Amino acid sequence: MMAKKSLQKSLQLGRAVEWPDSPEKAQLDRVPNPQADTNYLVRFTAPEFTSICPVTGQPDFAHLMIDYVPGQWLLESKSLKLYVASFRNHGAFHEDCTVMIGKRIAAEIKPKWLRIGGYWYPRGAASRSTCSGRPANSPTACGYPTRASRPIAAGVRHAKRSGMA
Repeated sequence: MMAKKSLQKSLQLGRAVEWPDSPEKAQLDRVPNPQADTNYLVRFTAPEFTSICPVTGQPDFAHLMIDYVPGQWLLESKSLKLYVASFRNHGAFHEDCTVMIGKRIAAEIKPKWLRIGGYWYPRGAASRSTCSGRPANSPTACGYPTRASRPIAAGVRHAKRSGMA
């Protein structure tokens, strides 16, 4: 019982917290995976991700898709929401944001498999995608969506999908 109370005190879930003003200050929470002996796929989407172009200062918008097969830990969704929101005033290029998020999640929860896709909306002439953390063998046994079954978010229909399954 004590372990549960100590876990609840450290989590942002269930209490008011300040919005972090930078990704470095944001706390990512993890909780024990009660099904750690089973391989299954978890997907988070953030269709309204924003960051700032480090050169022009203009906002950049993306649709993030985070897929992972958990090990001992699950990523707590409120903390992920706060972490993603912390990029709103963060100046970084598209690829840097996408890879930075993937690395941070991997370091926090140590998943068996992780892939993050950043589908960036065009501002100017070209759209682009960044995909990070995909190993050679995708976890099809866990229900990993194939190209044919992957839902396409509104607005990213024409995004370049290099590196995707």
